[in-house]
Amino acid sequence: MSKTNSKDNGNKNSLFHFGVGWVTIIYGLLMFWFYVGMCNDGSNITVPALAEKMGVARADLLNTNTIAGLVGVLFFIIMGQVNHKIGARLSSGICIVISGIGYIVLGNSTNVLMYTVAMCFVAGGIMSAGYIGGGGLVAQWFPKKKGIVMGYTTMGHNLASAFYVPLITYLVARFGITGGMLPIGIAAIVLGIMGLIFIRNTPQERGINPDNVSDEVYESEYDAVTDEEGDGGWTTKKLLRTKELWQVGVTTGMFQICSAGVMTQLVLRNMELGFSQNTAILIMTILACVGTAGSWVIGALDLKYGTKPTMIGYGLWFMVALLLNFTNSMPFVYVSLFMIAIGIGGAANFSSSLPTSVFGRHGFNKVNSIIFPIQGAVQSMAFLVNGVTQNLFGGQIRYAYPVLAAIALLTVILTVFIDEHKYNRDYKAAVK
Repeated sequence: MSKTNSKDNGNKNSLFHFGVGWVTIIYGLLMFWFYVGMCNDGSNITVPALAEKMGVARADLLNTNTIAGLVGVLFFIIMGQVNHKIGARLSSGICIVISGIGYIVLGNSTNVLMYTVAMCFVAGGIMSAGYIGGGGLVAQWFPKKKGIVMGYTTMGHNLASAFYVPLITYLVARFGITGGMLPIGIAAIVLGIMGLIFIRNTPQERGINPDNVSDEVYESEYDAVTDEEGDGGWTTKKLLRTKELWQVGVTTGMFQICSAGVMTQLVLRNMELGFSQNTAILIMTILACVGTAGSWVIGALDLKYGTKPTMIGYGLWFMVALLLNFTNSMPFVYVSLFMIAIGIGGAANFSSSLPTSVFGRHGFNKVNSIIFPIQGAVQSMAFLVNGVTQNLFGGQIRYAYPVLAAIALLTVILTVFIDEHKYNRDYKAAVK
């Protein structure tokens, strides 16, 4: 048996005692920070600057981001298979390095084609790192505490909203769009290299059990049978014929549409409401700091009540926030901004938490290699929603909000029909 950290005392519901697992958690948080900064929130600053540099409309670049997202699905499929073969440590590190290089190229873009190709590698690399590699790490290290762990890692979303936008704004103002994006790309490369050195695929490699539980708890409440093939008995053909795979992939991707659809344009939306750019950025920073607590709360609710009920509540919460913001009535707008802040990290929480709940850790890398491309394809529609609505309504961002609210409601309805623990062997072992 593995040596365990006695601090947890076998308490599988502990919110804090993860031992050396904190290294994996912080790694996941940093991956989400770069993902949200480079692909979502940072677009508030980089897209207008690059559009001006290239002499094209802002909405045109948003639409090319959708193309990049769809092309990135091929990247996700490839990296999903690579992750299954070489493990999450290597695949995540390599993908982060690729995204960093892509971001440097993105800042040097001179035309839409170059921008689109570079964005494919940025989005494909960092999303594969965070959701395929990072998701695999969470499933192996924290199969039952994945809700609260994702609450911690998705704080990276909030921290990116709080600090990435002011940082990239300063860098672009000081060094120009090309020079401003360079340090971010280099930092991503450094993180990838550190991941290759310090991260491990399983907790057993660090001498502890999953969830940092005691040997006694692991023996009695987990399915400790070794998965020799690493696929949990799943094949690609079998997974594609499993309705739960499509339910999980589509619903989590739809929540990401809602989250990314708001955050990629939040600074510009606040400017649309009459705030200056500096004030709009300050508002995002304040909301993101509030949202850091929101990520933890959503993770704690996930751990206490389960992923499915938490998703339903989250979807209704976010729908109301979007509709309040659409009214353009400032009292309602202020309420909506608080609600959006609380929910910033929630969508990313569910992207790994729900697949782990339904399929468990056994064969998770194989399962996630199929689920995440579906999530990514669905999520890429966020840029399309924003681009199309802005073109239809004279560049006004607010008209995307009722569309996103309808998507949130539809996601809630679809979530109701998911069997939350259908193939989870650890869950079934605990309830015997």
